[in-house]
Amino acid sequence: MTAENASRRTDVDKALLGHATYRSLGEQRLSPAEERFEKGRRTIGLFLAPLVTIVFLLLPMGIEPQQQVLAGVLLGVIVLWVTEAVPIPIGGLIGVAFIVILQVVPADDALAPFGSSTIFTFIGAFILAQAMLKHGLARRFAFRILALPRVGQSTTGVIIAFGGITAVLSAFVSNTATVAMLLPTALGILAVIAKLLQERGLVAEDFDPLRLRVGAALMLMLAYGASVGGLLTPVGSPPNLIGRGLIEEATGELITFGQWMVMAIPICLLMFVALAIVLLLLNRPEIRRIEGVSQYVADQRAAMGPLSRAEKNTLIAFGVTVTLWILPGVIAAFAGNDSAVYEAVSARLDEGVVAVLGASLLYLLPVDWDKREFTLRWRDAAEIDWGTILLFGTGIIFGSLLADTGLAETLGNAVATGLGLSSVITITIFGVLLAIIVSETTSNTASAAVVVPIIIPVAVAAGVNPFVPALAATFAASFGFMLPVSTPQNAVVYGSGAVPITKMIRSGASFDVLGAILIIVFIPLMVAVLGLGAA
Repeated sequence: MTAENASRRTDVDKALLGHATYRSLGEQRLSPAEERFEKGRRTIGLFLAPLVTIVFLLLPMGIEPQQQVLAGVLLGVIVLWVTEAVPIPIGGLIGVAFIVILQVVPADDALAPFGSSTIFTFIGAFILAQAMLKHGLARRFAFRILALPRVGQSTTGVIIAFGGITAVLSAFVSNTATVAMLLPTALGILAVIAKLLQERGLVAEDFDPLRLRVGAALMLMLAYGASVGGLLTPVGSPPNLIGRGLIEEATGELITFGQWMVMAIPICLLMFVALAIVLLLLNRPEIRRIEGVSQYVADQRAAMGPLSRAEKNTLIAFGVTVTLWILPGVIAAFAGNDSAVYEAVSARLDEGVVAVLGASLLYLLPVDWDKREFTLRWRDAAEIDWGTILLFGTGIIFGSLLADTGLAETLGNAVATGLGLSSVITITIFGVLLAIIVSETTSNTASAAVVVPIIIPVAVAAGVNPFVPALAATFAASFGFMLPVSTPQNAVVYGSGAVPITKMIRSGASFDVLGAILIIVFIPLMVAVLGLGAA
């Protein structure tokens, strides 16, 4: 491994560990061609967003003035989101400001969604994840899995294990943070494999270890495993909470934590199997049997030592939070959704309140009582991804206003009539394809915020319950696999230098298709099995 590559990885790791919702050009490692493209895209957005809004407001649309103003502002915001002319959360806030300035709704009504329970679910989950990352609990878990018998003896075992670790962690920790945390470990293992290949004379003396097929398979499994694992729980990925919140608002039905997991498990398992098979076929490792990785893992585990008090406290807070999240679903499974016990428990264990309670434990459980030192400090909470929280709030605001102003109904009627969408199946297919296409060009969070509010009125206009189409679009928003810009975790592994863009596109296109098929088939099936969406 050359000093230049090692230095580059160190710089990348530092940059990625601080990654949030948005990165400026100066925070990214881009080729000259990529930098020119990014500058052009963002410059165009600065001028195109206000132009689109002004032109739309001047057109004779024949709809209510309030609806036209909302639509014009929303179009401008979408341009800002797609081009990233300003940080994505700021684009949403600009839109909210103009909604009030142009008198679509009063300020109190526009800003009300920022007080929703889901916002606090985000905040609590992010603080818990911050504790897992700060104290190394997530990394310890990763090395524990890698130390399992036979895992470290073959490239296939290592690749599948990394994918499994990433998927499980991403169900509770930010997808991007999970991948950024595991990237140095993956690169360390790749270095061991590269040295082994060189010793056996299987590669040239001056080969580039970042161009190994096994490296591409390992990195892509990290990125794609995080996207799939993020679907396992409502808090696994921002699009999940955005879509769930919009569905609840439109249908009055809340998907509990437990119901979401039961529904997501078969989709995630099948997609994970597909990931492993396709990635190993498209990027056949140069070597199958390996020695040295097991020793590397053992050395890393020995260096970590026993569980620290901070790690134990984090485990306690995390365990309490997940238990209380799941408890209402367990009670519903035995006593029924209509039972007095379920109603009493679910009313008290609101997910947002539970998340805040779990996060608060990190400031109550001491690591050094004499110094009054607790598991986290406030500055740790200040470092969570507040940009995603702001983006979520603005997304919910626009979703609510689409319904409140009647623009959702107007838009739904136009789309349903124009495309001839009249059944659950056709609207679901449309929603899934639209969400995947949008997520390939912008963040999956923005994709959910844009697509789900479109799908709901389309279904309503066609006389169809929007539950299944909107839920399918929510899942599909996380299935952008083809490009580095599709998801932050794609950008993370692409920045490692181990994944050529052609391999990402070829692999990602396969998974976009497979993901769409799985969502279209299994979402309606699991919704029916769980008895959801019957209202």
